[in-house]
Amino acid sequence: MSGSLPRYSGRIRGPNVFMGYLQPIHNQDIWVTDSNGDTWFNTGDLARQDKDGYFWLTGRKKEIIVRGGHNIEPKMIEEVLCQHPQVSLAAAVGQPDAYAGEIPTCYVQLLEGANIEEEELLKFAQENIFERAAIPKRIHILDSIPITPVGKVFKPALESMEIRRCIVREAENIHQDTSFEVKIVESSPHGKSAHVILTSWKDNDIESLKKSLAHYSFNVTLEM
Repeated sequence: MSGSLPRYSGRIRGPNVFMGYLQPIHNQDIWVTDSNGDTWFNTGDLARQDKDGYFWLTGRKKEIIVRGGHNIEPKMIEEVLCQHPQVSLAAAVGQPDAYAGEIPTCYVQLLEGANIEEEELLKFAQENIFERAAIPKRIHILDSIPITPVGKVFKPALESMEIRRCIVREAENIHQDTSFEVKIVESSPHGKSAHVILTSWKDNDIESLKKSLAHYSFNVTLEM
């Protein structure tokens, strides 16, 4: 589909739209008032309009991967990988990056009996994803991708995996003793926070880790 076709961030209003979530913290930034004073519910959905005027949902705004100046819709990665004959399910998320902000990475669940390496899937992605910035840096094969009770991919779990990988990688570059614990929690509706519990670390090593992690967009606290 041509990139010149209109794209939209979904906002709706009407008598059938609910009045808000039970917990006030979840109502932050979900209501938008236009110039006429009308209030709209910001669904967080992204959509495009085709040449016939029909709207097609393309993803969720909060799932957009921001790589430098590029806004990447995970669906363009996932749809390509799901075309591979051995792939059952694919879910793309942002890998924290100190320079680009995020880099696309993708988790894949294979069909039963499939036998393929991550490197082969990465090559397939490189050959079939035509937007260079959207090509995933890494592909991870999971026995099963986490799913919500209603059958949707639970991307917060995958995002937490990426934050954890980032922290472990930075910590191992500083200290050979990997006896530390990482807890990832939702700090607000807009992001995650990492809490790192360190043992047997010297003050200067903790300070070095703090400086390394300061380059990333997620929040982090360190505890001895």
